[in-house]
Amino acid sequence: MNCQSHFYKGLSPQLVARRWFLKQCGVGLGAMALGSLMQDRVVAATAPENPMAPKKPHFQGKAKNVIYLFMAGAPSHLELFDYKPQLAKFDGTLPPADLLKDYRAAFINPSSKLLGPKFKFAKHGESGAELSEILPNMATVADDIAIVKSMHTDAFNHAPGQIMMHTGAQQFGRPSIGAWTLYGLGSESQDLPGFVVFSSGAKGPSGGSSNWGSGFLPTVYNGVLFRSQGDPILYLSNPKGVDPQIQRDTLDSIRSLNEKHLGVMGDPEISTRINSYEMAFRMQTSAPELMDISKEPPHILDMYGVEPGKPSFAMNCLLARRLVERGVRFVELLHESWDQHGNLTADLKKNCKVTEQACAALVKDLKQRGLLDSTLVVWGGEFGRTPMVQGGNDGRDHHPNCFTMWLAGGGVKPGITLGESDDFGFNATKDKVHVHDLNATILKLLGFDHTKLTYRFQGRDFRLTDVHGEVVTQLLA
Repeated sequence: MNCQSHFYKGLSPQLVARRWFLKQCGVGLGAMALGSLMQDRVVAATAPENPMAPKKPHFQGKAKNVIYLFMAGAPSHLELFDYKPQLAKFDGTLPPADLLKDYRAAFINPSSKLLGPKFKFAKHGESGAELSEILPNMATVADDIAIVKSMHTDAFNHAPGQIMMHTGAQQFGRPSIGAWTLYGLGSESQDLPGFVVFSSGAKGPSGGSSNWGSGFLPTVYNGVLFRSQGDPILYLSNPKGVDPQIQRDTLDSIRSLNEKHLGVMGDPEISTRINSYEMAFRMQTSAPELMDISKEPPHILDMYGVEPGKPSFAMNCLLARRLVERGVRFVELLHESWDQHGNLTADLKKNCKVTEQACAALVKDLKQRGLLDSTLVVWGGEFGRTPMVQGGNDGRDHHPNCFTMWLAGGGVKPGITLGESDDFGFNATKDKVHVHDLNATILKLLGFDHTKLTYRFQGRDFRLTDVHGEVVTQLLA
């Protein structure tokens, strides 16, 4: 910068006449006066559009809503969906050496002995889907779901694996699939968040809030964590002495200040702040109505296994259906209890007793209400479990090479089993589906070309599938 640049035309300020100031700055003073007179119109012109308003996808998708049942901790495909007679036959023997070439396990020695499946399997429905004996309720919807036995991923530890499943990357900071969905489609609910999350199980998910975060997208697309009992969000109710009119007047004043600030700065986070205040106000009416299940018929409560007043995964499944009915775009239920390095048999029985009745009930309930066609249900964890034993003779280690997920509704072809693994359930061998392929397919069902749903950040266009992913056309109805 020129050291004389603070001079007017190179002249010292002492030499600039008063009449120059009035002549040259009059326009500026006039502009300020005009701005003051037109203040209301300026604010109106810069008032934020609703970032959650429904938007059109690239093409007409079959799915309008998503319910993601995420079994955090990684359920064993070998005990639930992928029966391996050869694994049972060679139980207690060492795995073939060529199977373990270049393989890296998370904790165990890869040459640990093979562990046969702990439960019996049988075929169900017209589709002949083969399911474990500890999935009796899922057996009743075998013809409504599509089972994928050939999933594989890049991560073999929980936090990176969960974040990989949700964001397409193992590192923190990318938007979750729920945030991408909301960014692309908006929400049809004006009184509830467009992306709602429930967490149950022994602990929270290892990947934390990154599983439902918005990353570099505006935070208005972030998932909102709900409780399944009482106020879904803490401090939603007004404190004593604050009536609705006082609150409304306060929010109007805050909104006015925020809109002025937005008009000056243009920061989308200010729009997020405005939206959050208004959503919280509306939720004071809508949230209690959502949580009140007293009008649900007893047979529906029994079907899910819900005990009124008691928080549970089953309650979360029922609330997920109620949220979808109210236009919420993306609902995720995380249940962190599936990390069986030991005590595999007892813990899997316990986990299935807690979750599988409600999962099956959700599919049935959506179907009988005419919602399954437009609601995509996804079930799965972050990876699978090893065919080799851990923890004496009753545990399995993390395994990224092969695992199972299922999908239902929302344009998914029902009653099919896609993909195969080898004789030991170690590697996916036929119709392999990577995490990126799964996410590309979910976006396809929602009406998006996954290569074109992008957001520009740090000089380049990012997408959920990064530079990978192929739509799994066999899954499409």
